[in-house]
Amino acid sequence: MDKLYIVIPAYNEEENIKAVIDDWYPIVEKIGNGSKLVIIDDGSKDSTYEIMKQYAEKLEAFEPVTKPNGGHGATILYGYHYAIAAGADYIFQTDSDGQTLPDEFWPFWEQRNAYDMVIGHRKGRQDGLSRVFVTKTLKMVLRLSFHVNVTDANTPFRLMKVNTLKEQIKLIPKDYNLSNVIISVIYAKKKLSVKYLPVTFRPRQGGVNSINMKKIIKIGKQAYKDFRKINQYIK
Repeated sequence: MDKLYIVIPAYNEEENIKAVIDDWYPIVEKIGNGSKLVIIDDGSKDSTYEIMKQYAEKLEAFEPVTKPNGGHGATILYGYHYAIAAGADYIFQTDSDGQTLPDEFWPFWEQRNAYDMVIGHRKGRQDGLSRVFVTKTLKMVLRLSFHVNVTDANTPFRLMKVNTLKEQIKLIPKDYNLSNVIISVIYAKKKLSVKYLPVTFRPRQGGVNSINMKKIIKIGKQAYKDFRKINQYIK
């Protein structure tokens, strides 16, 4: 029987976190077999974690986790290691800003046995032109750095077989900020089986986006240096 862990990073999401739990908890409840919803609080300065702990008192398959602030990508990586250690068979990752729709999960789950990863392709995005620009630029940088063509490398809507992921995750440096991007690259570089499915991507449903263009440029410059270094040992 397949055990699913849904991994969601959260930082200062007190406005969204109740809706996120309400949206995604029914999925692990329906699948059962020890499946869990795991939300990792990344050192929030608001009441995100307190709200999570209150919910956990009445939801058996919900595990709230907190850790010192380390950034979005590092928190995702932490969540993947957490799920692998807990014995998950599949990991699904999304974000805590309400931009993705839980109803769109089920076509991914139906194809879980056929692919190492089923990942969303954000079509008709509603989260602003700057984010679309970043995604297109990232696609070009990845092609130059790794010589692979990745449809949508950083989509926070991905279902992965743990047996595959636990081998590939060893290639990712600890606390790496663009962990999902590198996972997409590794899978493409190694020609692992990946399926892209279109997903809806709404505007943020509440709270404030912690990423601005200044941060994006800074992350981008560091990412290019890291990409060149990582490319040397991805075979």
